[in-house]
Amino acid sequence: MKVPLTSSIAGLNESATLAINIRAREIRAQGGSVCHFGFGQSPFPVPMPIQDALRDHAAVKDYLPTLGLPELREAVARFYQQEMNSPFSAEHICIGPGSKELIFQALFVLETAVLIPAPSWVSYGPQAQLLGKPVYTLPTRREYHYRLQADVLEQVCQQLVDTPKLLIINSPNNPTGAVYGEDDLSALAEVCRKFGVIVLSDEIYAMIDFTGQSHQSMAHAYPEGTIVTGGLSKSFAAGGYRLGVMLIPDPLCALTKALQTVVSETFSTVSAPVQYAALEAYGHFDTVRSFINQTLEIHRSVAEYVHARFIGMGLNCPEPQGAFYMMPDFQNYRASLAKKGMTSDEALCHALLGEAHIALLPGSSFYLGPEALSARVAFVDYDGGDVLACWPGKDALTTEKMTDFFPHIIAGCDRLEQYLSLL
Repeated sequence: MKVPLTSSIAGLNESATLAINIRAREIRAQGGSVCHFGFGQSPFPVPMPIQDALRDHAAVKDYLPTLGLPELREAVARFYQQEMNSPFSAEHICIGPGSKELIFQALFVLETAVLIPAPSWVSYGPQAQLLGKPVYTLPTRREYHYRLQADVLEQVCQQLVDTPKLLIINSPNNPTGAVYGEDDLSALAEVCRKFGVIVLSDEIYAMIDFTGQSHQSMAHAYPEGTIVTGGLSKSFAAGGYRLGVMLIPDPLCALTKALQTVVSETFSTVSAPVQYAALEAYGHFDTVRSFINQTLEIHRSVAEYVHARFIGMGLNCPEPQGAFYMMPDFQNYRASLAKKGMTSDEALCHALLGEAHIALLPGSSFYLGPEALSARVAFVDYDGGDVLACWPGKDALTTEKMTDFFPHIIAGCDRLEQYLSLL
């Protein structure tokens, strides 16, 4: 029987990040060796206070309010005010099954074109495509750490002056590790205010920031027009809990009502025990603060090691400032790669998986051109529980301890260096 699929799904494939994770796991399950730089999941165990709260509320079976547990919405509002300097009203906070789903719901209810800096997270564009939204990718440059520049945004806005627009900003950034600073955001905010652009600020990595500066958000520079998303998956290491938050400013409060309507007809509400676990994370943040700080130090240590190795190999790679990603390119090897028939990032990543047993994602999965020969590296392939239990502190991290803690990371760098040396 022919299955009459909707036309919006034509040309879409499974999320590249999820697909590479499945492939790497298959290789390992079959006894193969692979250094898995393809999937961005926190390697650490869920903090025990959050686990305890989940267990303690396992018997809670009733449906919770559509927008979320009221106490949780209040706790999220306090958390963002105290920790992120981003005041939002609890009444305009929505709890959903992951920030990914909340972004999709927001794209559904907002009648806008979608502006996406290139590179950006893999799912923004496909979500918009599924909903039939026009998508415009905005170029960035490596010398600016792939951060969107205000003049580029203004040029696109001038071309779409009569079209409602939604800009998606992600900082710290997946796939580059870039962090937008105050000056960057102020310049972008000026353009957004001029053209009435709504901003969706994806801040899922907000607490994995290596800069040492206070948190910077478009919600600070452009509070009247910025929606913020976050959740449990990255800093709280609870991706599988599937809980996200969306914070909507008062001037955009119509979005809250629209989301409530759509949610009531779709996922209804997030699992009650998970919402109580999130209440522990947001409402009693001091119980997990040391976990957040220690894991941040570990992420930073691995980032510095991998970046130094890549620079030593002759790769172009902006230093990551947050999250657990970086984006090197292999343009300095373009001629050597071309001799082996590799003129695209997909061909390169395919060869690295098959020949060097390194799993990477091509930059073209993140809206860059395949000729850029770029790849996204996720540097979290290690046993976070073991590392966390024995972490001596960054200053006491010896070469021997690095080898013990991060064998797949080091092996992946070694394999890549060896592969490039033979080109």
